[in-house]
This record gives sequence, structure tokens and C-alpha cells, in this order.
Amino acid sequence: MSDDSSLTGRCLCGAVRFEILPPTKWCAHCHCSLCRRAHGAAFVTWFGVERAQFAMTSGEEFLVWYRSSPPARRGFCGRCGSTLFFESTRWPDEIHIALAHMEGAIDRAPAAHVFYDTHVDWFEVSDDLRRLGGPNGNEELSPG
Repeated sequence: MSDDSSLTGRCLCGAVRFEILPPTKWCAHCHCSLCRRAHGAAFVTWFGVERAQFAMTSGEEFLVWYRSSPPARRGFCGRCGSTLFFESTRWPDEIHIALAHMEGAIDRAPAAHVFYDTHVDWFEVSDDLRRLGGPNGNEELSPG
């Protein structure tokens, strides 16, 4: 897949490496409890790309998958523990990648906070991005 427009990413130890070919589909901060627990953080910034625009470049033997819910699984490096990827039957032709693992900027900035109605109370979000929630995490929330 490597060409001049591809973007690269990797885990903390560098064992797992991958590349994507823009354009990406979206980018958002996720506040759901599963993402918070998987990353040990107040929220995780993900972006989505069509599976055909994603390629592992090395370390596939270190990639481990954990089924975090019946329709979804999360990919992490078995050597350093970095949580890298998310896949779900809701988006079968898409892979979601934790933005922090990219080695540079992608083609868009985060556009929203999803599952915001389940956010932690110990971190104050002070940006003007849309705040979405509900059962699917992407419904408009009532002001207030």
C-alpha cells in the first residue's frame, strides 16, 4: 500500500506497525466505559478508515484481539500492551484506530464527543465540539 500519501502508526514498543491511506471517515473522542477501561483514560480519540485503506506493515504476530462485547473486539500489542484498534459488526468494512498511535497528523481533527452522557466527572471538557450520547453514542444530547 505504501505511497506518498499513506500515513503510518505504531504501538509503544514499535513491534506493531501499520499504515493507512486517507481519506479517513471520521474522528471523535469516545467517552464510553469500555474505551475508558481499555485505555485507562478519561476518553479515547479514535478515527475510522475503510478496511481496504488499512494495512499491517509489521508485527502482526504481536497483535492480540480481545472481544470486549459480543459485536466488537479490540486489538492490542501483546508485547507492550498498547490498545490500537477497534472492530465491530456495526461497521464491518471499517477499522477504528486510536489517534495517539499515528506518527503524525491525519486528514481531520476530532469533530465530536461520543457517549458523552457517560463521561467521567473528574475531567472537564472545555472545547466547543458537539456532545453526543444515547444508546448508540451518537445522538444529540439535550442542552443543560
